[in-house]
Amino acid sequence: MSKSNNLYYYCALACIACAGIPKGYDEGGFSASTGLASFKQDFNLVKANWKDNPAGLANRQANISSFGVLGAAFGSLLALLLNDRIGRLRTYQLAICVWATGILMQIFSSGILGFMLFARIWGGLGAGGLTVTAPLFLSEIAPAKKRGLVVSLYMVVLLSFLSLGFFINYAANKHMASTTTQYRLVQAIPLIPVGIAFMCSFFLTDTPRYLASQDRFEEAVAALARLRGSHSSDPAVAEEFAQIEVQRRAKAADLANVSTIQIFREIATIPSYRRRFALVMAMQTVAQWSGGNGITYYIPQIFEYAGVTGQSTSLLSSGLYGIVKLVFTMVFAWGLIDIIGRRRCVLTGLGLQLAAHIYMACYMSQDASGNKSASDAAIASIFIYAVGWSVGLCTVQYLYGTEVFPTRIRSVSYATSMALHWFFQFAVVRVTPNMFVSLNVWGAYIFWALICAIGFAYLAVAAPETKGIPMERMGELFEGPWYACWKARLSSEALTASTEANLTAEEKAAAMAYVEKV
Repeated sequence: MSKSNNLYYYCALACIACAGIPKGYDEGGFSASTGLASFKQDFNLVKANWKDNPAGLANRQANISSFGVLGAAFGSLLALLLNDRIGRLRTYQLAICVWATGILMQIFSSGILGFMLFARIWGGLGAGGLTVTAPLFLSEIAPAKKRGLVVSLYMVVLLSFLSLGFFINYAANKHMASTTTQYRLVQAIPLIPVGIAFMCSFFLTDTPRYLASQDRFEEAVAALARLRGSHSSDPAVAEEFAQIEVQRRAKAADLANVSTIQIFREIATIPSYRRRFALVMAMQTVAQWSGGNGITYYIPQIFEYAGVTGQSTSLLSSGLYGIVKLVFTMVFAWGLIDIIGRRRCVLTGLGLQLAAHIYMACYMSQDASGNKSASDAAIASIFIYAVGWSVGLCTVQYLYGTEVFPTRIRSVSYATSMALHWFFQFAVVRVTPNMFVSLNVWGAYIFWALICAIGFAYLAVAAPETKGIPMERMGELFEGPWYACWKARLSSEALTASTEANLTAEEKAAAMAYVEKV
């Protein structure tokens, strides 16, 4: 970047990273608000009214929480279609509008369950679209050397508002009367920062890569120069745009006349593609069914099971749980991932999750409510689980999904993995309350522990270390049998190779010609 203090660039990062607020606040703020007395009264979630039908209460609670996730599953697929048609920026703005109207309908649903469920699905469409568009936008405006740090800002904002949501509920429960205004105010809070980001987005331009892909070269160079705090005539800007144009032409050649059906056929028939696809799908499956978002959505209730008494104390503990996730996700994203690698992070994380689940299963299977030491250990195990989740599958699944595939199948494979992610998250959030009822809580922990154990065994042999491996050399890690991928290594020469270094002189000259024309 030519200027160290480029206000436009940092404002763009902050604006787009705010797209993590809808998902983060939904998992923290909204999920906790369903436990407020005012919300329970409006939507008939009072336990005393369901003494003879606990499963019915669980179903009602699960539907309210999970329908937003169901909407997000379809929203992510819509965003993948819109991103290349109307652009990243317009997709971002459209998704915010859809989400915001869903939140407004949700706030004023006034105890009408059907209207609330519709509002949850509608708002989820926008939130899901933002989870696809925002990371893509951030990756396309970041300098190559800082791409990992820039993209991780999205997750940091997401987890920050997840944690903040619990504390907002704590304050509302402590200082506000149990009226309709209480839960409406809590659920309306994210409209403020996201609304500010939405208004700021009209001062942004679309990403240089998208503009170049639409043959809008003058706009692309101008957008790149603005992001770098420089001028179109700057040699550094010209060189970076040349690299963008080379990559764009290479991708077009690679994807020319290829249908989606043909790509799926190649994934199924080419062993290397099939192994990579199976690995990413397995990571998404284990990430969701090992507890993941099921625990996050119902964390206040889980703290009560562990011996935390009082709704305010439960909400405060839930906020601390969110902070632990945030801190260790930041440690992972900005440190561990480039020091000890993806493979060690995910296996360490799964090991911690497994240990926490085993203890919780033992604790919940016994009547240890009067044993303070056992209860304290149960509370500690919840935080240990949060650490394991944060340094492992919270982020690694996305990294593998974006780096192990070749350009030819990357878009289709990533789209499929994200669809699986959201549909599984919907299923997990939907069935978790029922699992607590039908499996007596401890049975749910046994199920999650089994998934962790199976996932650990599979990933231990099928997941190679991709740290520092050039994307164009990933295929070499998957050439052997799937069960031998764990020991795949590349030579030191491959570790220092890069796509830019491998460009031919002819390719560079052709790309630079575009810059000169502009």
